[in-house]
Amino acid sequence: MRHRNVTVWAIVVLLASLWLTVPVLAGPAWYIQTVDSTGDVGECTSIALDAGGNPHISYHDNTNDDLKYAAFNGSNWAIETVDITGTVGRCTSLALDAGGNPHISYEDYTNTDLKYAAWTGSTWNIETVDSTGRVVGWFTSLALDADGNPHISYLDYTNRNLKYAVFNGSTWAIETVDSTGNVGRYSSIALDASGNPHISYQDYTNYDLKYAAFNGSTWAIETVDSTGSVGKHTSLALDAGGNPHISYADDTNFDLKYAAFDGSNWNIETVDSTGNVGLYTSLALDAGGNPHISYHDDTNDDLKYAFIPRCLAPVQGDLNNDCKVDFTDFALMANNWLECNLDPPEACWP
Repeated sequence: MRHRNVTVWAIVVLLASLWLTVPVLAGPAWYIQTVDSTGDVGECTSIALDAGGNPHISYHDNTNDDLKYAAFNGSNWAIETVDITGTVGRCTSLALDAGGNPHISYEDYTNTDLKYAAWTGSTWNIETVDSTGRVVGWFTSLALDADGNPHISYLDYTNRNLKYAVFNGSTWAIETVDSTGNVGRYSSIALDASGNPHISYQDYTNYDLKYAAFNGSTWAIETVDSTGSVGKHTSLALDAGGNPHISYADDTNFDLKYAAFDGSNWNIETVDSTGNVGLYTSLALDAGGNPHISYHDDTNDDLKYAFIPRCLAPVQGDLNNDCKVDFTDFALMANNWLECNLDPPEACWP
């Protein structure tokens, strides 16, 4: 028994010394700046980074009801008004082509149409993509394929349908993806390696999260989550295997949720349930396929960020893979030691 107690204390001292020697590094500070302060601006933002890591932002000028665009060149912001025809610029979505040229989808509120603006390098080409029906162009989401052609998902509010428009280099092809009930709000589009579109969106009739994927000939549509009122503010990303990952709001419990398809099943989990959270989500996957989600904390009016840690280098003594050594790891080690001193021997960790 005396030998066992000495062993326990030796482990505790060893772990404590290890914990105390782990460096505590201060994270990089957030740098915040005002990009545009001319009037009431900054609603309906969408951001993209060019090859040099410089930010480009599309947004709505609420004072003049215009579409605006800001680009950082490494030292200064260049700001311009893209479209001033009527009330335009809501529901913007921005993407950059291989040459770093901006493309923007947005709503024409005056004519209730879907519009699209593309910078050629010298001028903005602006066109109306869809004007069919009384109201189209809500909840736009834009992606560019390998040839730089735009793909846009959006809500046809007249018919309460999810629609999809793609430019093939000469003409726009427009189709209704889902017309079952009131669908198409909060759409998010992503293209797979073959250039096929995948779209996440809300089924407003049943308050469900839905997902549509085009395989080259037909659309496969499914309900991902139907537990309570879900599917607001979806954001879609595809991993290296083409599997979809979706962040979204659970409006029943006011939580942030995340759904990931593993090739055969959807794995759904609640990421954050502290207060009223989960609106305005945006999802990105890192090189390891790990999710990173930005979203709004409505309880505290805060911006929040959730991610699964990926250690830059292995941390000795980190037993729960959170990239640090703390008393949680001590508890795991102590529990492991106790199990390894009990029968059967296979209770010990390998």
